[in-house]
Amino acid sequence: MKKLLVFVMILVSVVAAFSAQKLYIYSWADYIPEEVIEKFEKLYDCKVIYDTYDSNETMYAKLKAGARGYDIAFPSGDYTQIMIREGMVLPLDKSKIPNFKNIDPEVLKKIDYDPGNKYSVPYQMGSTGIAVNTKYLKDYPKSWKIFEMPEIRGRATLLDDMREVFGAALKYLGYSVNTTNIEELKQAKEVILKWKENIAKFDNELFAKGIISGEFWVVHGYGENIFYEATEEEAENIDFFIPQEGGTLWIDNMVILKGAKNIDLAYKFINFILEPEIAAEISDYLLLPCIVVPARELLQEERIYTVEDLKNCEMIKDLGENLKLYNELWNEIRFGMW
Repeated sequence: MKKLLVFVMILVSVVAAFSAQKLYIYSWADYIPEEVIEKFEKLYDCKVIYDTYDSNETMYAKLKAGARGYDIAFPSGDYTQIMIREGMVLPLDKSKIPNFKNIDPEVLKKIDYDPGNKYSVPYQMGSTGIAVNTKYLKDYPKSWKIFEMPEIRGRATLLDDMREVFGAALKYLGYSVNTTNIEELKQAKEVILKWKENIAKFDNELFAKGIISGEFWVVHGYGENIFYEATEEEAENIDFFIPQEGGTLWIDNMVILKGAKNIDLAYKFINFILEPEIAAEISDYLLLPCIVVPARELLQEERIYTVEDLKNCEMIKDLGENLKLYNELWNEIRFGMW
């Protein structure tokens, strides 16, 4: 009798597991704390299946190739625009996302890739900036002009990213990061060539380790990468800032994919993410600016930078055919092709 009872209990648990609602999410790695996922599963008696990608291009290519079954994805602004244009996402019923009201209106003003947020809800925003190891450099401007300081020659890096570096130089000159004016772009090229004389290399991979170890004194990069790698003691020597002239801006978004099977659960998840307590927990995990206003008073950790620090930053847009102007000038900068 006991064996039969145990068998029945196991059978019931297996059936329950298979019958539980499932939400399929396709997103960046380490972008939502596991504790947040577990809280959502417990609250709605469901199971979240979380698959990851390492770039917008990877996500887009997989979905375009016919990958089915995902309910929610987290594209950046430019890819959100592309996916809207190509009918890959569903229009939103905002009445099912009452916590949308919690999002900072100043953040919403920056969203020109989905006017009125008809298809997308912002999740996180941020920027690249400059990190200084203050053990080695004490006096410096909080400006892109820092890359012109003779003291840092051979001790600095810029990202190996055409739009990020051009964006920095264009903002330094007072221009848009999306300009297609050839004269403005040529001026930006000259600024970058001047910076190039001081840097050790263009680098996307080792800037965090380099600034922490002291190999580099000034780096252009992502603050969250640096502070993720640094110990508490090492972090005390790192000053990360968004230059006063501004720079580039990114916003990642939550969208419900066309073909989603669990639409109601997807709405519940998006609304859950915008709960002040949950938004604060996520922001403390990522150390990025908190875009949910009522969550800000609940934050436990110090931000790397705030939404206010991003006021002069600008979204990178898809420039279409005009991108070739950047490519030609970038080749001249990187490889000396004249």
